[in-house]
Amino acid sequence: MTHPASAFLTYISSFLRSRHDLGLEILALRQQIAMLKRQRPRPHLKRRDRLFWVALSSLCDGWSDAIVVVKPETVVGWRQPGFRLYWRFRSRASHTGRRRISIEIRAATDVMTKENPSWGAPRIHGELVKLGFDISERSVSRYVARRKPSPDDARRKWLTFPGNHCEVLAAMDFFSVSTSTFRWL
Repeated sequence: MTHPASAFLTYISSFLRSRHDLGLEILALRQQIAMLKRQRPRPHLKRRDRLFWVALSSLCDGWSDAIVVVKPETVVGWRQPGFRLYWRFRSRASHTGRRRISIEIRAATDVMTKENPSWGAPRIHGELVKLGFDISERSVSRYVARRKPSPDDARRKWLTFPGNHCEVLAAMDFFSVSTSTFRWL
């Protein structure tokens, strides 16, 4: 039994609280009484009781003050499966993976790779963008056929370079001459 003075103070303080909070507290107390009426050696909580406390904990700020039957930590633990279920629903994949690459982009990538073996993914990506295809360089690099470089590749690249740039190359020789006074020209 509570002391009559503390009961009177609780009664007076109830006038300072909102009707919404009082209604939720009354609802919580009635729920606990219903659970205690079904008491065996220990009150058996049903699924609807757990759902009630989880819902009350999200609606009312002072829900942990009104609870007597279980610990507030237990109610928070009951909320975790609900959170897991909610976030599993929210994060389900509406479509899995990346956008599919169209067949014509794959075909263009294959043709460019075969006709220009020295081109890499950045160059092929640039050419595809110039042609109006919307694709990332990383996606192009996934579809560029990987091949092992042969020993002739380096020689072929160096032989191709002067042929492609012969108009802009200037050939010069640098030499030095020492004079009789040991100065360098």
